[in-house]
Amino acid sequence: MTGGHAVWWCHIAVFISYFAVKIEVLTIFPELFRDFSASSLIGKAVERGIISLRVNDIRQFAALPHHNVDDSPYGGGAGMVMKPEPLASAIDDAKSRLTNAHRVLLSPSGKRFSQSKALELSQRPEIILVCGRYEGVDQRVIDLCIDEEISIGDYVLMGGELPAMVLIEASVRLIDTVIGNSDSLTHESFNPSEYGPLLEAPQYTRPPEFRGMKIPEVLLSGNHQKIAAWRREQALLRTKERRPDLCCAGKECDGKKV
Repeated sequence: MTGGHAVWWCHIAVFISYFAVKIEVLTIFPELFRDFSASSLIGKAVERGIISLRVNDIRQFAALPHHNVDDSPYGGGAGMVMKPEPLASAIDDAKSRLTNAHRVLLSPSGKRFSQSKALELSQRPEIILVCGRYEGVDQRVIDLCIDEEISIGDYVLMGGELPAMVLIEASVRLIDTVIGNSDSLTHESFNPSEYGPLLEAPQYTRPPEFRGMKIPEVLLSGNHQKIAAWRREQALLRTKERRPDLCCAGKECDGKKV
C-alpha cells in the first residue's frame, strides 16, 4: 500500500512538474501528506500552479524483500537509526529532478525554525525536505547529502512529517499571490519592527459585544492613526508579557521597559 501511495504521488508530480516552486518530501509515510497537499491554501497553490508538491516513499529505495530502512546503532543504545543506503538513494533520486534544490533534514538537532527562515525558504525555487524517524539518521547521510538541519522547537516528535508540513505552510504562504490579501502578511506576529519581531495585537470581529465583553472603543473610532497606535502598544505589551526574549532584549522600547 505504501508503494501505491508513492506511485500516485509520482503521477501527480509529473503532471505539475512545470510549476514555479518545486518541493519534494521524502518520508516513510507518504500517505500523511495526501490531505495536506489538497486542502486549504496549499491545495489552491498547487491547483493554481504556484507550487508543486511531490511526496516520495523512502522504502522504495530499500533492499528487498522487506524494504528495511532502519537498523540498530553502532555503540549500542536504545532505538533504531535510519540506514544510509535507502535514504541517500532517495535524496539522490530527488536531486536528479531538482538539481538546484536546497536539501533540508527535519531534526530536533537542527537550528530552530523562524519567520525569517520561512521567508528565506519561500524564495528558493527548489526544496527537498527529508523526514527523519526513529532515533535519528546515520550521520554520514547528513554530512554527504544534507545542506541544512531544521527543528521546529525544543521538543521531540515521532518523525519529521509534521515539521515538514510546518515548513511548507509557513513558507508557501509567503509566496506572492498565495494569500488573497497580501497586506495581512505585513501585520502579523514575528514581522520585523523597530523593537524587534513582535507578537500581533488582539483581534476582534462582529458582534461588538459578546457575553458581556465589548471590543475596545478605539477600534470603533474610525481614527486609523489612533487604531495603529493602539495596536502597536498592545503588540509591545503582549510581547513583553509572553515573549520578552523577542522584544528589545530588556531595553527601553518607546519609553516602556521590555
